[in-house]
This record gives sequence, C-alpha cells and structure tokens, in this order.
Amino acid sequence: MTAPFGMTDYYELLQISPHASTETIHRVYRFLAARYHPDNPEHGNVQMFQILTSAYEVLSNPESRRKYDAARSIEVAGQAPLSASINFMDGFEGEMNRRLALLAVLYARRRSNPLRPEVSLVEIEKRMGFPRDYLDFTTWYLSRKGYLSRADNSDFTLTVDGVDFVESQRGQLPILNKLLTAGRALETSGADRRVNQTDRRVNRAERRANQPDNRAVKTERRVNGTDRRTGVADRRVNQAERRANRSDHREVRVERRARARKASNGE
Repeated sequence: MTAPFGMTDYYELLQISPHASTETIHRVYRFLAARYHPDNPEHGNVQMFQILTSAYEVLSNPESRRKYDAARSIEVAGQAPLSASINFMDGFEGEMNRRLALLAVLYARRRSNPLRPEVSLVEIEKRMGFPRDYLDFTTWYLSRKGYLSRADNSDFTLTVDGVDFVESQRGQLPILNKLLTAGRALETSGADRRVNQTDRRVNRAERRANQPDNRAVKTERRVNGTDRRTGVADRRVNQAERRANRSDHREVRVERRARARKASNGE
C-alpha cells in the first residue's frame, strides 16, 4: 500500500524513532493494533486501526520505507528555524529572546529525554537559526545565573534552577510560552521519548502475559518441594526399617548363642 507522503508522519503515529528497527516497528504495531482494534470494547477505533495498519505496511517493507523516509526528510528539512518567526538580533530585545529560546530548547530536551538532556552547540545553532558567535554572551549569562551547565564537549544541559525559571515564568512571558508551545520546532527527542513510553507499556503487557507462567513455575516449585519432603520422609522410613532389621538380626544372634551354650552344657 502506498503511503500518503506529506500527509501523515508514520513515525509520530506509531510513536517510534525514525531509526527504529523492523523488530521494534512490528512489536509496537502489534501493541497499538490490539489497543485500537474494532473488537476492543474500551479503545476500539476503526479509523485509527486502519491508519496504523497503513503505517505498518509502509514501514515494515524496506523498499516502501526507503521511499517514505526520502520524502519525509525533504519535508522535515524544510522546517523553518526559530529565527524565522522570532526576533533574535534587535539589541536588548533580541538578547532577551535568545535567552528564552535557549532555555526553551534545553527545557524541551530535559523533559523529553531526562536521561540524556544534553543539547550540542551545533544543534542549538540549527534550531535557532543563527551563528554561535551570537550566543556567547547569552550562554555566559545563563551559566552564571545557574540556569544551564556546559560540558567540556560544549553540550548544554538545563539545570534545576533553569527548570524552575522556565516553569515559573511561562505564564508571565508570552514569548517563552510561544517557544514552549511551538510544537515540532522545539522537539529534540520526542520520538525517542514516545517509543520509550510505548516500550514500557509493551513490557508491562508482556509481564502481565507472563504472570501465568510465573504462577505455573511457583506451583511446580511447590510440587517439587512436596516431592522433596516426601523423599525425606521415605528416607526416614527406610532408616527406621533398617534399624528394625538390625534389631531382628541381633535377636537371632542372641538366640543362636543361647542354643550353642545349651548344646555345650549337654542340655
């Protein structure tokens, strides 16, 4: 089935990374298809199920996925940087906007990928749409304020104080709110975050599916434990029987000695 290029982002739809493996695509599709299947009384959705199936048919086939990726890359490359809609160069106002934009980019990464919140200087240049020379004063100020940290490789990370500033000032600064709600312009690892969330849901579902097996293993262990206890009891019975046999042998020997003494005495 041919995908409607330029109309639907299938990676966004399946909540996976554009670099996801075929196995991941198959696993995530099975999970989402079961969720939105028309027979599902809770989440069943015919239209959503059909779109998911179309996405899977395209992405699970290497040739159709290659064509889709090529068309998608052209569309993504055409996205305008933030400087196309926000003034970053007009003196004092431009500097204020640069600070807020940098904080917004770092905040988006921190929220979407808390385990890897770093943003490279190259990526910041690309997203903001102007050379790094214009960021020297901006990064110096935000670093001294404690809102961001900079690693030896020039990657930037938003600090706790930076998070507090962004969240407390969002309602007070319209430009900051605009940056935070700019959608895909500020997304830095949204697809990776969504695939991680989906993987967690899939893993939970798999764990629930494996619970009967775990219960069976526990039952088997109990049976084996009972068998072991029964074996111990059997060994104890055998030991008691051996002791009884030894007692019988001793009695026989005593009786034989008594007969021998009587015979020697001429009785």
